[in-house]
Order: sequence, then C-alpha cells, then structure tokens
Amino acid sequence: MSILSRFNDIVKANINSLLDKAEDPSKMIDQYLLDMSQDLAEVRQETAGVMAEESRTKRFADENQAQVDKYDAFARKALAAGNEDDARVFIAKKQELEAVGAGLKTAYAAAHENAVKMRAMHDKLASDIETLKSRRQSIKAKVAVAKTQEKINDLSASSKKTDSAMDAFERMEEKADNMLDRANAMTDLNTSTAVDEARKLEEKYAKNTPSVDDELAQLKLEMGI
Repeated sequence: MSILSRFNDIVKANINSLLDKAEDPSKMIDQYLLDMSQDLAEVRQETAGVMAEESRTKRFADENQAQVDKYDAFARKALAAGNEDDARVFIAKKQELEAVGAGLKTAYAAAHENAVKMRAMHDKLASDIETLKSRRQSIKAKVAVAKTQEKINDLSASSKKTDSAMDAFERMEEKADNMLDRANAMTDLNTSTAVDEARKLEEKYAKNTPSVDDELAQLKLEMGI
C-alpha cells in the first residue's frame, strides 16, 4: 500500500469513527481536531521522508549526469589528441552511465510527483485544521444555544402542565364558591321561613281584640252602673 493510500485510509477511518460516536458536537470537534493534529504529525513525517527521497534521487541523477558530461569531455579530448581508441572507451563508459541515468531520472520523476502530492496533502490538512480551529468557537456557541433552547422547551412543557393545574384549581375554586353560595342561600331561605312564621303568629295575637260583652262590662264598670 502506498503512503498516500495509507494516509487516506487513516483520515477516513478517523472521520467514520467520529461520526459513529458523534453525540456532543462541542466535544467531538475537539476530538476531531486532536485526531487531525495527530494525522498531520504523521503526514509531516511521511512528507519529510518522501521529500528526502526526492532529494536523494535528484542527487543521484545529477551526479550521474555529471559523470556523463565528464566522460563526454574526456572522449572529445581523446579525439582531439588523436587517440580514437581512448575516445571509444570514454564513449562506452558514457553510454553505460546514460543507461543508468535514464532509470535515475525515472525514479526522480516519480519521487518528485509523490513529494508534490504529499506536500499538497500536508498543506491542505494543515489549512483544514486552522479553518476548524477558527470555526470551533462558533460550533460550540451553536451547541450552547441549542442546549439552552432545549431547556427552555422543557420548561415550556412544564409551564403548560402548570397552566393545566391552575385551570383545574380554578374550576375547583369555582365549584367551591358555588357550593358555598348554595349553602348560604339555603340558610337565608331557612331563616326567612322562620321569621315569616313568627310574624304570622305575631299578627294572630296582635289582632286578638276584646269581645263586645267584655268591652260593655268594662264600660259599665267605669261608669258605675
């Protein structure tokens, strides 16, 4: 497995693991940043290794090219001196080095491409971490507001229960008032009946005037007859 593929697997595994465990975003964002920072440290090491490999292959290619140039110069000098056999030896060595150099150039091109990819990945990951750090407080603030809203919703539900209880108490109070009013009315009715009967009796005895014979006898007595 290549370095780049392995890194992609690491990042994907971390993200999937976080998504599976995601409960409190404010806590998970901290864990996410921690995991990404650890990934960045690993990527930095891998990138440094790839860049070192690029430098090494480039150095080998440059050294090989220097040898090719050297033997090319020797072949030219040998020919200029009239030593064709010596020139043949130098040209053969030059061709041998050129064959090796072709492989070194291919290796350097691959190493350079890997280094560019790793550096780009490293820089993107570092940039993403900084972006998340700047957004972390915003995310935590949103979570705090959401939790407060949940508490308010719970309190609102409790308030509705309280309103229902108050309505029930008011109905019971109204019922108690009605019962008291009925009791007072019955008391008034009972009192009024007793007063009316007394008044009837009072009128009966108040109208009890003396008979004619009694009044006549009283007049005779007063007149001395």
